[in-house]
This record gives sequence, C-alpha cells and structure tokens, in this order.
Amino acid sequence: MAVRTTTAAAVAALLAAAALGLAPHQAQAAPQSTALTAASATSAELSFHDIPGSGGITLKGNVFTPAGAEAGRTYPLIVLPTSWGMPQIEYLAQAKALADSGYIVVSYTSRGFWLSGGEIETAGPKDVADVSAVIDWALATTPADADRIGLGGVSYGAGISLLASAHDARVKAVVALSGWADLIESIYSGRTQHLQAAALLGGAGFLTGRPGPELQQILGDFLGSNLDREQQMIDWGKKRSPVEQIDRINANGAAIMLGNAWGDTIFPPNQYAKFFDKLTGPKRLEFRPGDHATAEATGLLGLPNDTWTHARRWFDRYLKNELNGVDGEAPVQIKSRSNAGYEGYADWRSVGSGGSLKLPLADSEHLFANVDSGANGGIVLLSSLLDQIAQAPPVASVPLLPRAFTAVWQSPHYDQERRVRGTVKLHTTVTPTASDGTFVAYLYDVGPLGIGKLVTNAPYTFHGKTPGQSFGVDLELFSTAYDVPAGHRLALVVDTVDPLYIEHNPTGAQLTFSSPRTDPSYVSVPLREQ
Repeated sequence: MAVRTTTAAAVAALLAAAALGLAPHQAQAAPQSTALTAASATSAELSFHDIPGSGGITLKGNVFTPAGAEAGRTYPLIVLPTSWGMPQIEYLAQAKALADSGYIVVSYTSRGFWLSGGEIETAGPKDVADVSAVIDWALATTPADADRIGLGGVSYGAGISLLASAHDARVKAVVALSGWADLIESIYSGRTQHLQAAALLGGAGFLTGRPGPELQQILGDFLGSNLDREQQMIDWGKKRSPVEQIDRINANGAAIMLGNAWGDTIFPPNQYAKFFDKLTGPKRLEFRPGDHATAEATGLLGLPNDTWTHARRWFDRYLKNELNGVDGEAPVQIKSRSNAGYEGYADWRSVGSGGSLKLPLADSEHLFANVDSGANGGIVLLSSLLDQIAQAPPVASVPLLPRAFTAVWQSPHYDQERRVRGTVKLHTTVTPTASDGTFVAYLYDVGPLGIGKLVTNAPYTFHGKTPGQSFGVDLELFSTAYDVPAGHRLALVVDTVDPLYIEHNPTGAQLTFSSPRTDPSYVSVPLREQ
C-alpha cells in the first residue's frame, strides 16, 4: 500500500538513495497516491508512506522490503521510531542493511516532529500507542511476520521502544541505543537540573517540531526552577520512564539490548545500568567512550560501526533464531575510555569486582559559592566526543584551582596502573550557611605536572536544610571505565558552579565539608580485577 508523499520526502529519498548506492526508479502511480521506490535485483526496496498513527494522526514513514520478496512468504519486522528532532530518513543506512539481510524495516518520524502529525508528547502514552499502530499497519500492508517483531532506535527512539515493549506483547526483541530508562535520573540527577541537556532538547523540539502545552509547561517549570511544581515534574517524568514499568517489560519477555556512552551528557549511563540489573529476560548491556548518540553515529551514515553490528546480531538471534553466539557472550560488554579493547562481564556488579580504592577525605574544607573555579564537566555533546576521538576529556590544573571556591583532596601517587570501572561513590558531611544549595563533585586523574583529566563527575542539590546544621550526603558519580596510569594520582574536587547544571546557591552562600570521627567522609573508587 503506497500513499501520498510530499515533495520534501521525495527529494530526501532521492538524496538518501544516492548516498546509499540505491538505484531509484519510477513507480507506477496508485489512485490518489504516489510512491517513491528504490531497488535493484540484489538491493532492498525502499518506499515512502503516510502511516496512520494513534488518535487519527498521520506519521511520515518509510519501508524497506527485502529484494525479491516472495509472494506468500513473511519476514521478521523491525520498527524504528526516530530520535528527538530527526526526520524519517535517519535510519536509512541501517534499515537498508537490515532489509538486505531479510527484514521488513519500517522507520517513521515520531509524532509532533517535522511532517508527522500531532504534538510532541515526549514518549507519552500517545507515542507508545503509535508504535502499536505502526505495527498494525505493517502487518496489514507488508509481508511482515506477526510472530517476529522487533523495535529499535537511538535516543528518543530507544526510550519509546522500551516503553512500547511494556505495552505490546507482540514485541520479541528491542535494541535501545543512547536512550533512557529513568528520565528523572537522566536530567534531574542529584535533584539538579541538567541545564545544557534540557535546553538543547527544548530548543531542538521548538526548531523541528510542535511541543504540546504539557511539554511547554514542564520545560518552563524545569528551566525556571519552579520548585512548587517539582512533584508534578517528577510524576510526569516517571510516566515516561521504562524502569517504572519494569514488571510489564519483564512479563512480556522481550530480549533487550541496551547501549550507551560513558560520557552521555543527556542520558548518563548509571540509570541504564540499574535498569539492566532489573531485567529478567535475555539482555545485553554495552558501554563505550563518547557522548550522546556518538557511539552509533557513524553507523547512521552507513560506515562500519560495532554498535550496529551487535544490534543486527541481536535481532538475528531473537527474531530469526540464528545461533550466532551472541547469547553465549558475556552480557555486559564495555570499552574503557583508555584503550580500544572490549571487556566482558557476567553482570554489571562484576564490572568493579576487583575491589575498590577508598580515599579518605579527612581534612575539613570550606568554600564560597557562586564562583566557577575552572573545574567543570565540559560542554554537552562536545567534550565527551573529544574524549572518544582523541582521549581528550575536560582538564583542570589542580594546583591552580582557587581554594577559596574549591575543595580538593588528593590520593598518593600510584605505583601501578589503576583501572577504574563502574560507579564512583562519594560519602561526606556538608554544613551550609543557607537552606538551599548546589555542589558538583569531580574525580580527576592528575599527572606529574598537576594537570587533571576528568574521570567522572556528578551534581548534588539540597533544599530546605537548616543553615549551620550538618547533614550527610551519599552521591553516585556517573559510571565510567578509565585507566589511571602508574605515577599518577586521583583528586576529588568540589565546587559550586558548572555550566552543565543549574545551581541553587544564594549569593554569599558558603559550604563546609567535614569528616566526623563517627562518620568519616570518603570516596570509593571501584576497580577492575587485575
């Protein structure tokens, strides 16, 4: 079934077909409709469609059908919702590769973006219903097999796919790349607004789509620090968090592969790892160097890419029943930011099974708020991409950090390499001069000249505390895999301003970090088994 396609979609299709090496040819017109297809004797056929979504809207989509599809035969189906702000041609390269190996692949622009109908619902119930509607349409109009259905996507498409797997039992396999499982822990971790991440998503939404009134309200409250509506924002985020529907996901039993980057500044890795631990069906977790969606970006351009290669193996195993060995491999596969090899683990807990370095924070530190010391987590999307490409994370000269605005604790120099793996944890005691405040903790790898390379960081915000009264803090820094060279040391740095986050320190506020004898402060750094 071919339906009307816009001129913009036709032009995009021609450009994409040329880039992919497809040979477009004229398709016969259907009544009140046209179709653009691209095919050859050995290449999958591409066609563009208007697909009915939930609630009567139209979703702009495309379909790849295996070359020479035989009449009466069915093929496994993969549905790919697009990322936030991306059009339907996002997955053309990977969709073609999947179709060339025997899949029906349907990609569509998520509702509210570009030419698809509706408003941006931010992975709300209507987005989840759209997935089922697209599956229904594909089963009715393509030779798709109702018993072999998979979902996949990057970022927004990943989150929607996980949520849909909780509501549509027909889904047998999911590949969720650079996505979220817990929206609150992603952009509001440590009760701190992730400013650059939220602003980037909000700006992209207004540029490429039509945010609905609910999203506009949430964005305004979030970026405006409207704490009177904090619980409403949290409730909104929980409805869009797959971890809140883990029982339904497990009951449906889809095989789920998760992939993310250590430095993802939009959806940090911790929340994915915790979600992975809660899954009871077939599962796989992959972490690599990079930032949001950068680990899979080259694959979207049709270039060789490990992430997409592993994704195809996952679909082949659980939709085609191919015995390709992927289910026999260690279910947790990670790449350190310091070397190119993969490390396999039986579960997430085993990643840091080599013990831990416990760095005592014995000295009391007092600092003034409201000043950026120069220690920071970098720039959204850019800094961790540089780390991925050139092993160049954000740096700071630790000896030169202004101590009036920075707390610093350093370890001794290590006589051998220390392989940091997993989630660094900070335990400390804070005494504020104001009831509200924010601080950011950074762990640095400090070389002989005092230059610190950022290993990990995390923000923490408090509200409603009694000024002058101490309280305990337990903070998980963002999970990572980083090798500290022999001769280097680790440094924990704390300050109160970072451009990545919104801070809540009143003018003139001060913070004291102490280590009571009955409750000593420390940083716990998990290590890989030697």
